[in-house]
Amino acid sequence: MKPDYSRALPAEWKPMSKVFTALGDEHRQRILLLFEAGERLNVGQIAEVSTLTRSTVSHHLKILREAEVLASEKIGKEVWFWINRPYLEEVLGSVLEYVRENA
Repeated sequence: MKPDYSRALPAEWKPMSKVFTALGDEHRQRILLLFEAGERLNVGQIAEVSTLTRSTVSHHLKILREAEVLASEKIGKEVWFWINRPYLEEVLGSVLEYVRENA
């Protein structure tokens, strides 16, 4: 057993924790699954196919963006979102590396 981590996560795991927290909600998982490869979507497009209200979709998108699961860009009055693939590959790759080395 590694008692060092029983009370606090190591600093390099903090971003990982945010990603897992963001993806721990089924609505946010479904939002993520809406994206096609390389696709950018706005709040309206996501709300249109969702069972959630536009304001609730906006709330979930904010959480996903803050966890860096999604990236965004404001163009005119619209904010466009896309999957932040490089960041997710880095974070999830760190998890896989840890599992490979310690399991």
